Parts: sequence; C-alpha cells; structure tokens
Amino acid sequence: MTVIHTQSIDLGRLRQIIAGLSEGVILVGADQTILWANDAALRMHGAGEPGDLGGTVDEYRERFQLRYRNNHRLEKGDYPFDRIIAGEAFSEVVVEVIPAGEEDPRWIHQIRSLIIADEEGVPDLLVLIMQDVSLRFEAEERFEQTFNVNPAPALILRLSDHRYVKVNQGFLDLTGYRRDEVLGRSLYDIDVLQDAADLETAKERLREGLTIRQMQADLSLPDGGRKLLIVAGQPIELNDEPCMLFSFADLEPRRQAENELRHSEERFMAAFRLAPVGMAITTQDGQTLCDINDAFHQLSGWSGDEAMGKGMAELKLWDTPDFLSEAEAQLAEQSGFRGKDARARTKDGGFVDCLVSAAVITLKRDICILWVIQDIHERRHGELELITAIETVMKDTNWFSRTVVEKLANLRAPGGATAPVEVEELTRREKEALSLLCEGADDAAIAKEMGVSRNTLRNHIARVYAKIGVNRRAQAVLWARERGFPLARPIR
Repeated sequence: MTVIHTQSIDLGRLRQIIAGLSEGVILVGADQTILWANDAALRMHGAGEPGDLGGTVDEYRERFQLRYRNNHRLEKGDYPFDRIIAGEAFSEVVVEVIPAGEEDPRWIHQIRSLIIADEEGVPDLLVLIMQDVSLRFEAEERFEQTFNVNPAPALILRLSDHRYVKVNQGFLDLTGYRRDEVLGRSLYDIDVLQDAADLETAKERLREGLTIRQMQADLSLPDGGRKLLIVAGQPIELNDEPCMLFSFADLEPRRQAENELRHSEERFMAAFRLAPVGMAITTQDGQTLCDINDAFHQLSGWSGDEAMGKGMAELKLWDTPDFLSEAEAQLAEQSGFRGKDARARTKDGGFVDCLVSAAVITLKRDICILWVIQDIHERRHGELELITAIETVMKDTNWFSRTVVEKLANLRAPGGATAPVEVEELTRREKEALSLLCEGADDAAIAKEMGVSRNTLRNHIARVYAKIGVNRRAQAVLWARERGFPLARPIR
C-alpha cells in the first residue's frame, strides 16, 4: 500500500488534479464515507455523479456486487474498500462488477490502493485507483476460446522462463500427452524444436522473441515414439507477458504414405525384374526406354546399357511403324490395351511374334508406360501347322455344314484371334466402319462419313480386326463380303 504524508489536505485542489485522469479514482474518508469520484470512475460504474455510487462503503456494497474472475463472490470484508480501510496493501486486484438487480458482470476493474496520511502517519484519505480492463479480458476470453477449440495443435511458451503456459486439445490429441504433463514443463522437457530442419536459426529467433518460420521437426512422444511435424512460432503477449505461440501440422500421414509408396514401388520393381515375360518401362512421350527386365533382353537381344535412353522407334523394335503410333493412340484414349498382335524386331534383325499389352503407370511421381511383351512365336508356329492340316481337310468340304466351314475358315486366317466372332457380335460403329471398308473408301473418307477422328477410326478398325481374327484390310473385306457386306443403311 502506498502512503503519502501531507501537512493538510486541500480536497478541492486534489480533485482538480485527478479529475482529468484516465484512471478512475474514488476518495474515501476514514469514516468510510465516499467523498468524491472522478468522471472516469463514474463511467466505470455507469454513474452520473458520486452519489450514484452510494454515500458510504455499505451503500456501495448494496449497489454493486463484486466477484473474482473465478466466479467467487466477494462478501463484506473482501471488497477493496474494506481491505483498504483495514490497512491491507494490494495492487492489481481484478474484480468483475455487477450492478444491483443484474446477474452478469458489466465491467471488469483492475484496482490498486493508495493512502494519504498526515505527518503523524494517521490515515487522512483513502484512495482507490482503478482501470476498466473489460475489453482486454474479453479479448483474452475470445483468444482462450479460439485457442482451445482450434483443431490445429498449438502450445504457448512463456519467453521469460521457457515454460509452457497453455496447451490446446489439438496438441494433446496429436502427441498423446496429458494436459498436466505439458503445463509448467519447460522447452527442455518437451522440445518442440527437436531435430528441426534449421535448429540454430529457430533457437536464435526464440531467444530474440521473433517469428520462427515453418520447418520440419521430429517430436518425441510420451510413449517413446516420434512424430514428424511442421512447427512454426509466432510471438504474442499473454497477460502482459511476452510469449511464443507454437502451431503444428502433422506430417506423419505423409511420411507413412511415402513409405508405403516406396515399398509398393520396391515390390513392383522386384516383380518387374523377375517376370518371365518381356517387360519395359518407357516415357509417356517419345517412348524412350527407362528400364527393361532380363526377359526383354532375352527376347529382343538388347541389353539394358544398349537400350536405356533410346526410343522404341530408334531401336526399330516393331516390324511395322504403324504399330507404335496405333499403340500410342490407344494409350492416349484408354490409358492401356491388352493382347495386341505384333511382330517384334530383334537386335540381330530377326522377328518374334508377340502379344503386347501396355498401360499408363506412375513411377516415382513420373508418368510412364509399362510394356508387357509375350513371346508367342512357338504357339504361332503350332497354329500354322494346324492351319495347314485344316486346309488339307477343307479341300473337300461338301460334307461340312456352313457353320463348321466358317469356323474352320476363321481358324486358318493368318494372325487370327483365338476366339473370332460373328457379325451379330460387332457393335453398330464397328459394322459401319467395316461396311465402308467394303465400299472401298479410304480412311479419311470413312472418318468423315462416321464423324470421328482418324485415330478413333483406327481404334474401331483395330477392334474389328481383333474380333474377326484378321490383321489386314483385304482379309477384313473378304471376311465381310462373305457375310453380306456392305450393309444397307441405316446400319443396325
């Protein structure tokens, strides 16, 4: 308590001095009468004149109920007036002020005491000096509520002693700590900057109370585990003390996803290496070879060192140049195809009959093409022997039914599909393309007639070839004319 000694009190002059102060001032006599209050004190009580506060301390208690911030109501003897009269020293006592007849506090006052005494030390005048801190506490309450309900994990560290003074539920859920395990602990007990990407800079900025930019850190958990985080620090003031607000983002799901992706790619590469059929990985544009397996080397004769970095076209890997362009068109339209007939050219100039499948894949975040090349040369040779036998049988087909003859004809068609279809199994667009082929139109005219691009037309024709078991236009026309093509329009 501050005591001022004075020879005599000129209350009028004292009023003039304190009337214009922004702080509220209430003068109380030794007989517990309220002598005077300045305008600031009156505003803090919603009063127009000193008499509205009550003539005495007892009347003030009747007109204004006070309680502490913990909702504890002040009784007689606890009021700041009572405490100063009892000679108790206090400073920065914070109370909520509730006018009589109301239930909720209207103001929050921060109060300190002052005594003016005569030369002999006898209290001559009692003074309460107050500030309206309602807005500050309302702001702190809003911050407290926002901080607690914010799902983003956060901690507040007091800079004076580097101890944690607040923690929200998001941080507790993220780490598994209990609230009492965090509050009051120091940065050295729970090091949120542990293994930070730029630890020295972070510590220096923490010492200086400056913003700590986002960086990765690896936080130790109470169960002995660790968690990868993004941590950032923002200097703030809390209860007039400089603090650091730490916020966090969980990177553990990303790390787990990256580990799973890496393991998946490792499993894929193991299967790729050990696959008994030829496999190759190329870029999406240009079909440049990125990797091949041993089966591809055995099939083509090209080693990894010879093939890497070269395009399929540069190696002249396919017998017909059109195959690669058709395959690229199908990959662009459908992201893959299966069982496409082709002839692969080997390094020494030989040829191998193949079934080719391809698909667009993502490998190490790059878009690539996976090629699977199955050697069917021996199977094709067996089919040719079968065809020769069939042709011998078909020299006299009088005793065969038409259905049997057609199926035998399909079997002996060079490059035929394993399960050729009949006309009814073709789609309307496939029938339309086949009918226009029989009319002798070229690709440009057919595409225009059908209202499609040439790439789409090629896809239609490729599917027709695969279904009816041919690989040349003349064979397709012959097959179709034997079955009544070209068809009358509209085609159904």
